[in-house]
Amino acid sequence: MDFALSPEIEALCGRIRAFVNDRLIPLEQDRASYDAHENIAPGLLRTLRAEARAQGIWALNVPKARGGMGLGMAEIAPCYEEMNRSIFGPVVFLAAAPDDGNIRLLNMVATEAQKDKWLQPIIDGEVQSAFIMTEPMDEDGKGCGSDPSLTYTRATRTNTGWKIHGRKWFITGAESSKHFILMARTSDDDRRGLSAFLFHADTPGWKIIRRIEIMGPEEHGGHCELEFDGLEIPDEDRLMEVGDGLRATQIRLGPARLTHCMRWLGLARRCLEIAAAHIEQRRSFGQRLVDKESVQGLIGQAAMEIQIGRLLTMQAAWKLDQGDLARKDISMAKIVVADALQKAADTALQLMGAKGYSKDTPVEWIYRYARQARLVDGASEVHRMVLANFLRREKVDFFKWGHGKG
Repeated sequence: MDFALSPEIEALCGRIRAFVNDRLIPLEQDRASYDAHENIAPGLLRTLRAEARAQGIWALNVPKARGGMGLGMAEIAPCYEEMNRSIFGPVVFLAAAPDDGNIRLLNMVATEAQKDKWLQPIIDGEVQSAFIMTEPMDEDGKGCGSDPSLTYTRATRTNTGWKIHGRKWFITGAESSKHFILMARTSDDDRRGLSAFLFHADTPGWKIIRRIEIMGPEEHGGHCELEFDGLEIPDEDRLMEVGDGLRATQIRLGPARLTHCMRWLGLARRCLEIAAAHIEQRRSFGQRLVDKESVQGLIGQAAMEIQIGRLLTMQAAWKLDQGDLARKDISMAKIVVADALQKAADTALQLMGAKGYSKDTPVEWIYRYARQARLVDGASEVHRMVLANFLRREKVDFFKWGHGKG
């Protein structure tokens, strides 16, 4: 496996890096650049998105026929990493969750008519989208999280389509989104009991109960709790076949976990960039911090863990491009990169002292944001369980080189 970048991707990364350095990072120091929830202000975002599109660094994972760059996962990986060296980066390039994962899913499984109606407006930056899966616990302790089989939100057939009843929560971007992908139960079958549906925000029969306040900065539209009380969806807006909902989640969530890793690696690198500049200049007890062995140990350990995460992420991306599902590779990357991000943020904050704890740099923003990495798209404990189950089934083949379909 040769992970050297092609000249074309190397050049693309350079253009993204220049845009991030010249246009985005300087804006992070201006409080006017932020909305009320610590993300980039909507008006500024529109301006920067127009600039990114004009420079041809927009929608990397979208087919060229629909206005994107048509790149594979291994080509996207270094680009997404460069984008998220700025806390504003991914959303500017249409590379942020949940749009990024929704675009991939719709492009893979939607009909051409559905792509025209539901996908193209996302690609064009006209609407934001959300993926509705997770649920609060009901009185029986059920509710879809890492275990989709516990889904209780139900879709009931009508003469023309489906009627939805239930509750969902921690739906990223719901307050600002117009296009939604909804997972609901259509039967009690363990494997074929879920189906996927598409609906527009203006459709009656649902509401946002609250925008859930969280520890860290928020994506546009927050993380919301929703109630469905008779939302009607025509059958033409069903995504895939009845009973294909679990397959839809698997198609979407695996690669989406990996693109999270790509972006988190950019944030981790940025933390070390900021900390490295500080310790080169800061003097204490007669010498620069960078010359102290204890400081070198901290920064070296964090850098090593980032690089391990990069290699795991690139290997998983390469396997996806070969047609492999890369399940265990994605789980390994998700665990390691989540830890590496938190390690990098914590190390940078520790080395910078009070300056790191202040809002003078984005380190404290990244530190608060980083804690969710070990939770979202499957807690680290769930992914370790996945790996243990692979090891039990595959035994010595768990460690084989190459790729299969697992």
